[in-house]
Amino acid sequence: MSTLTENRAFTRKNFAATLAGGYVPLILATLVVFLPLLWMVLSSFKQPGEIVTTELKFLPESLNLDNYREAMTTVPFGQFFLNSVIVTAVGSTIKVTLAILTAYALVFVDFPYKNAVFVLILVALMVPAQVSILPNYILIAGLGGKNTLWGIILPGLGTAFGTFLLRQHFLTLPGSILEAAELDGAGHWRRLWRIVVPVSVPSIATVGLVTVVSEWNDYIWPLIITDRPESMTLPVGLTLLQNSESNGAGWGILMAGAVLVILPVLVIFAMLQRYIVAGLTQGSVTG
Repeated sequence: MSTLTENRAFTRKNFAATLAGGYVPLILATLVVFLPLLWMVLSSFKQPGEIVTTELKFLPESLNLDNYREAMTTVPFGQFFLNSVIVTAVGSTIKVTLAILTAYALVFVDFPYKNAVFVLILVALMVPAQVSILPNYILIAGLGGKNTLWGIILPGLGTAFGTFLLRQHFLTLPGSILEAAELDGAGHWRRLWRIVVPVSVPSIATVGLVTVVSEWNDYIWPLIITDRPESMTLPVGLTLLQNSESNGAGWGILMAGAVLVILPVLVIFAMLQRYIVAGLTQGSVTG
């Protein structure tokens, strides 16, 4: 009888510890992330009187799409969207390709000071991006890249995170496969695209998704290097919308614009987020 009582107490203790140390922090973290997004979406359907009021109204009175129509017509939203698609597609493709090539060289190609190069990549991973804003602006502006899409893309083509993650994953690949391919006469280029890349799809997809999200949401650099609407991306265009709707009546329009900015990348992330888990797991073990 006493053993049964102890087991019940032990079970209750474990349940309390699991609840306090696991579920409660998880629920709180989820609410911290989810509630602002939910409030933004709901506010995008509200009229000004429902937002600027002394009485809190959580739900809108009706699903009115006027804010979305205003957000898309007040500023050249189509041009902003096209610019973001171009910058994200071109920038992400180049960055992921460079990460694959660099990681392969760091693992499978013998060259002097390879470890020193990897240390420099780790240093670049720890340096804040804000440190390079001024040198990048001077360089890009001097090359005539101000208010151009290539001026937005060029400074961020290197990805220390992608190189680090792919290198860690490539270290886990069995060397016997590559040795067999080398005996069959396959060079580095063929080994990379015929063997290494196909078995590393989850890790590469992880780098691609993180890169797409960062490129799409990038704000500081496009804001600095562009001041004309025809070359602005969506996040910067949202700032232009804020300037044109600076009074209290424009909050719903700003919320609708924010929803339109984050919706595409949220959909992509939700559809492919399982690759991030698999890719980070594969890259977490070194050989």
